[in-house]
Amino acid sequence: MSIPHAAMIGMRVDSWDEKGCTVRLPYAEHLIGNPDSGVIHGGVLTAVLDNTMGMAVHSGNLRSAPRAIATLDLRIDYMRPAEPRRDVFARAHCYRKTRNVAFVRAVAFHETEDEPVATAVAAFMLGTPNQPRES
Repeated sequence: MSIPHAAMIGMRVDSWDEKGCTVRLPYAEHLIGNPDSGVIHGGVLTAVLDNTMGMAVHSGNLRSAPRAIATLDLRIDYMRPAEPRRDVFARAHCYRKTRNVAFVRAVAFHETEDEPVATAVAAFMLGTPNQPRES
C-alpha cells in the first residue's frame, strides 16, 4: 500500500481489477476503539472505506497514470459493530465518472457483503495526473 496511513493501519489489497477493489484490514489491538468490547474504532473503518473507494476510482483504467483525487463527499452508514478478533473486508466500485467527479459505493463486511458492518457512498474530485516530486 503506497498510502502511509493505510499501510500503518495494516490495509492490504486483496483484489484490484477493472470492476473495483477489495481490501482486507487484519484485526489488530492498536485499532480497537473500545477496550472493553474489543471492537475496531469507527474512524478506522472510515479510513478503510475512504481509501478503498479512492482506489476504486482508478479501477476502470488501471493501465493509465493515476490522477490525483480528493474526497468531496463521504457518507457512511454503520450497520453493526465489527466483531472483535475478525478481519474486516471492504469492497468498492466506481459506478459513474464524469470529467471532474467520480461516484463510488462501498461495503465493509466480515464474510459476505450481504451482512455489512457498514456501507458508504462518496464523490471524489478528479485532478491532474500524479507526478513524482522532485528531490
